[in-house]
Amino acid sequence: MARYIGPTCVLSRRYGKDLEFKTRDLESKCKIHTRPGQHGQTRRRETNHGLQLDAKQALKFKYCVLERQFRKTYKQAARSKTATGVLLLQMLESRLDNIVYRMGFAATRKEARQLVTHKAIQVNGKCVNIPSCQVQPGDVISVRERAREQVRILDALKQAEDKGWVDWVEVDAKKMAGEYKRVPDRDELPSDINEQLIVEFYSK
Repeated sequence: MARYIGPTCVLSRRYGKDLEFKTRDLESKCKIHTRPGQHGQTRRRETNHGLQLDAKQALKFKYCVLERQFRKTYKQAARSKTATGVLLLQMLESRLDNIVYRMGFAATRKEARQLVTHKAIQVNGKCVNIPSCQVQPGDVISVRERAREQVRILDALKQAEDKGWVDWVEVDAKKMAGEYKRVPDRDELPSDINEQLIVEFYSK
């Protein structure tokens, strides 16, 4: 299965934002607001196309989706009568790997994707190993019995308990299970995402 395996801090620096690849403090470790190297401070000329491309690439890397699948998701959103950009974000949020991350069973989306592909996750009691699977409101996501002793899952759940969960999921940490209650509204999703630029990029 294709996936991005290159350096991650460089992507956060490239787009000037935390793409949630790591749990550590990126500002002190990766210095996402600086461009290292001899020519790091050179100002790049910004064009409309460049801004649109950056918005698309940043969102794609944030949700750990490669170009072909991202484009396919966009086309599905574009066929709907609702706002394309908002629906695109909601579809990305509803991916199984993202829901596993949101529920705190994994510390990062990349780790959540690995849990799914390694058959450690169940949806409504059935094992699902497809990270892009669309979770529906009311679906119950749980960790399989054989995977519940994994240290990385226990550590991720402890971090999630300390930080708190998003409003559109309900999690029982002791049972290692949770319900996807509803599709999140746009104002509940990160404000630094400019989905309109992505719509403009694909509308050319």
